[in-house]
Amino acid sequence: MLILGLESSCDETAAALVTGDRRVLAHKLAGQEAAHRPYGGVVPEIAARAHVEALGPLVEAALAEAGTTLADVDAIAATAGPGLIGGVMVGLVTGKALALASGKPLIAVNHLEGHALSPRLADPSLAFPYLLLLVSGGHCQLLLVEGAGTYRRLATTIDDAAGEAFDKTAKLLGLGFPGGPAVEKAAQAGDPRAVQLPRPLAGSREPHFSFAGLKSAVARVVGQYRVEDIAASFQAAVVDCLIDRTRRALDVVPEITALVVAGGVAANTSVRVALETLASDYGIRFVAPPLWLCTDNAAMIAWAGAERFAAGMVDPLDTPARARWPLDPDAEKVRGAGVKA
Repeated sequence: MLILGLESSCDETAAALVTGDRRVLAHKLAGQEAAHRPYGGVVPEIAARAHVEALGPLVEAALAEAGTTLADVDAIAATAGPGLIGGVMVGLVTGKALALASGKPLIAVNHLEGHALSPRLADPSLAFPYLLLLVSGGHCQLLLVEGAGTYRRLATTIDDAAGEAFDKTAKLLGLGFPGGPAVEKAAQAGDPRAVQLPRPLAGSREPHFSFAGLKSAVARVVGQYRVEDIAASFQAAVVDCLIDRTRRALDVVPEITALVVAGGVAANTSVRVALETLASDYGIRFVAPPLWLCTDNAAMIAWAGAERFAAGMVDPLDTPARARWPLDPDAEKVRGAGVKA
């Protein structure tokens, strides 16, 4: 099985070729950090235009690196959401065009499913079901992953996601863009106990996450402490919240094979170390994908496409692009105007 994957949901344009036996034959990626840095965050219009310019050449380069042609591909997997709708449309329309031109099936992949299944690309021994902490710039969820296309949401953020809080904290502290790595780097030179910051919902019977109050607390102490100390204290607070909420989920979840983390924030060393310790406390495996698979990439989209294709799941060419697309559409609605389903 050979799957071509396309990713364009935010500010990374990518194309990859992945086989059914987990070989990444090619992965090409074009970032947009320089274009967005002056604005301190991703500008949707700039991102969409950059995807238009980059995606075609990336597909050609991936095919050339793999020494194959579109005729050899079994299916085209493209991110169909959630994400910035302009970027999502670029990738999905490109995927549809390639599928139509080659006569190959289209697989419309949920970007979150790409993250959810990415640890299985790197670790063949990871079996279903597992508990997933999906933590990124736009989402913070706990999911029971029972199989490709089968997810049960146990918790979600009621306002900001953890990655969003990292980005906004970096902007408040003048650390630049992208925010997550910048805060982590500054935190290495800081004291995590220097600034008293809240741990929203920690200890609560409510299963969900909240980071808006933590972000606001950071805004109130800017200028009163060293930037490095604020960064370290903020990062410690985020880790405490993630561990507290994940511990609660572990107490109620049915039997699982592992505790898994995925998404951009999964690249944070402090988060990984704390989750590994938590998994050890519960006597279960801890699995995290390699760092390059944590951030947005096309290999995870191709792999999610491979898992879906193997299960006979393909999509029509009129499949729509979606700005929001929950993995568990039947999950109970939660309070909060900013809920990321």
